[in-house]
Amino acid sequence: MHGAVVGVTLIQSDYRVRIMSAFASFRDFYPYYLNEHRDVRCRRLHFVGSSLVLLIVLFALFSGRLAWLWLVPLVGYGFAWVGHFAFEKNRPATFRHPLYSLMGDWVMYWEVLRGKVKI
Repeated sequence: MHGAVVGVTLIQSDYRVRIMSAFASFRDFYPYYLNEHRDVRCRRLHFVGSSLVLLIVLFALFSGRLAWLWLVPLVGYGFAWVGHFAFEKNRPATFRHPLYSLMGDWVMYWEVLRGKVKI
């Protein structure tokens, strides 16, 4: 890990590093976020969920059926959380860092599209 982290407590266990504090910036948070997504199956589920979120939003906006937007958090979080609980065996960062986690989802999505993160 690199960058400034405020009030850090690192516990190394089974190659998993847990940060028990607030991050100074998203730039500091993102390496932690990627570490919590090491299992390719989890990353795939995130990618599928995010892709479906985009399709639902586009469908709702272009069809005028805005009621479909209630599916966005269900689909987005549903796929991601299955990946964390079933494959990563960790607690999603959303619970402790909701904004940074959401930003991390879309940065990782873009990096998958650009080939920087493998699925």
